Amino acid sequence: MALLHCLADMARQRLGQHFLGDIGWRKRILKTLPLAPNETWIEIGPGHGEMTQMLVGDGRRIVAIEADVNLASGLRNSIETEPQHWPNVEIVYSDVLNADIGKIGGKRFHVYGNLPYYITSPILHHLFQWGGQIASIHIVIQLEVAQRIAAHPGVRDYGYLSTLCQFYSQPKIALRIPPGAFRPPPKVDSALVGMTLPGDGASLGIADPKKFLGFIQMCFEQKRKTLRNNLLEIADDSRIQHALAQSGLRPDARAEQLSLAQFSAIFNLLT
Repeated sequence: MALLHCLADMARQRLGQHFLGDIGWRKRILKTLPLAPNETWIEIGPGHGEMTQMLVGDGRRIVAIEADVNLASGLRNSIETEPQHWPNVEIVYSDVLNADIGKIGGKRFHVYGNLPYYITSPILHHLFQWGGQIASIHIVIQLEVAQRIAAHPGVRDYGYLSTLCQFYSQPKIALRIPPGAFRPPPKVDSALVGMTLPGDGASLGIADPKKFLGFIQMCFEQKRKTLRNNLLEIADDSRIQHALAQSGLRPDARAEQLSLAQFSAIFNLLT
C-alpha cells in the first residue's frame, strides 16, 4: 500500500495536483461547506480520500471521481476492507472531463474538488453544463485563478473566466491556503472558492448561453483593444457605436469595464 501511494503521488504530481495533507486545513475547509443530511456530493480528485472521509455521514451519498487507476484502486480496497469508515461512498474511475456529471449526481447535488491547477477552467466549463442540477461548487485551486474567478468589472483580474463563473454562479473566495497545507507543497498559494448556483445569468433572459459566452470571449480576445475594435468582427462601426451609446457606454470602453448586464445589452443589440 505504501508503494501504491508513492506511485500514485508521483502520477498525481505530473498531473499538477497536490494532496491536502494537513488535517487542520481539511477541518477548516469542511466548516465552509454547506453540509446537510441525505444530500449527494460529487468529489473530483479524491486522492487517498483525505477529504472523502470528512464528507461522509448523516446519510450523505459521496461519489468520488478519480482519474488515477492506482488511487481509485486504493480507495476501493479501503472501502472493501473497512466499509464502516466509508458509508455511502462510491468510486468512479474516470477523467472528470469525460464523466456524465448530471447522470452520476442525480436531480440535485453539490461538488467538491481539489483540482489540478492547469485544468481548472476546462473542469468548470464541463460542470456548468449541469448548472440546473448543481446546488453549489467548492474547489481548491491556485489563488491567482481564484482571484480571477471572483473579480468584478474594473479590476485587473476581471476577464472571461470571471464572467463565465458569474454567469452560472455566485463565486466567493472562502479561504486562502498556504503551500504548507499540501503534500508536496506547491510553489504558489491556493484558495478555496465557493460557488452558489445559479448566478447572474438566471436574471438576464439569455436564450442561447453558449452563443452569449462566445460573444463575451470574443470581447476579451485582445484586451489592449477597445471593445469597439473587438466588435468589428461581427458588426460595422456605426452599429457598434449605436449599441455602446444605447448601453450607456463610452466609445472607448473596454471589455474589462463591463458587467454581465452590459454585455447582455450589447449582445442583444448586435446579434
